[in-house]
Amino acid sequence: MTNEVTLLSTMKSEWIKFRSVRSTILGMVVFVILTIGLGILVTSLIHAHWNSPGSQQDHLTFDPVSTSLVGTALAQFAVGVIGSLFITTEYTTGSIRTTLAAVPNRWKLIIAKTGVLKISMLLASEIVCFVAFFIGKAIYGNMDPSIPDTLTNGADLRAVVLGGVYLTLLSVIGFSLGMLLRQSAATISTYVGIVLVIPLVLFFFPKSIQDSLTKFEPSYLGREMMSVNPIQNAFSPWVAAMILVIYAAVLWVCGIMVFQRRDA
Repeated sequence: MTNEVTLLSTMKSEWIKFRSVRSTILGMVVFVILTIGLGILVTSLIHAHWNSPGSQQDHLTFDPVSTSLVGTALAQFAVGVIGSLFITTEYTTGSIRTTLAAVPNRWKLIIAKTGVLKISMLLASEIVCFVAFFIGKAIYGNMDPSIPDTLTNGADLRAVVLGGVYLTLLSVIGFSLGMLLRQSAATISTYVGIVLVIPLVLFFFPKSIQDSLTKFEPSYLGREMMSVNPIQNAFSPWVAAMILVIYAAVLWVCGIMVFQRRDA
């Protein structure tokens, strides 16, 4: 009598891999430092120059939440690397053969891996975003009476929550690219190209084209998701989140279709 490999047992196995691999641990440390550290730096600078000459106009459009979460601009690269290495490392070391021997059902394996990645990154991302937010609030203090003191403001709460969702979805995108490309260097390069290079290239296009395409960029979608104030020529936060979900879902489906057909 053989013991069936269940989804739960597969997830437990993948969780052990996720938390024990050195690249994941290092990536999580970098992710936390970038999100919180850069947020502290930027909010401290804003606080220091709040009453400087010529800054009054900026007070009208000041967004304390997005400035507290500014570290996500760099942390988005860390989460993409974490997601991509979660699958590509197994190809690099050859351990994917052992994994498939233990879990022949590839759908079950990828669902387990994706579940572990999403749950882990969502918890970590939400914690880090809320910590960055509260540190930012502490630094800002009472420098402007119009800045709310708690998360009872629905827009503030939504922005922080969607900040964690944004980083989680980027990790899934990195993971999906890893399934498609299988090589760490190629996957990370492609991810960086999507998040960073494409937005830079668009700057060389006419403004009309920029306005039409920029709002579909993953990094710009994240900005829309974490913004309290409306952004001109942009999607609403929830629409932006839905578009990013579609990106992640399409890449994941393509990745698992390729994973099913390729040899280990």
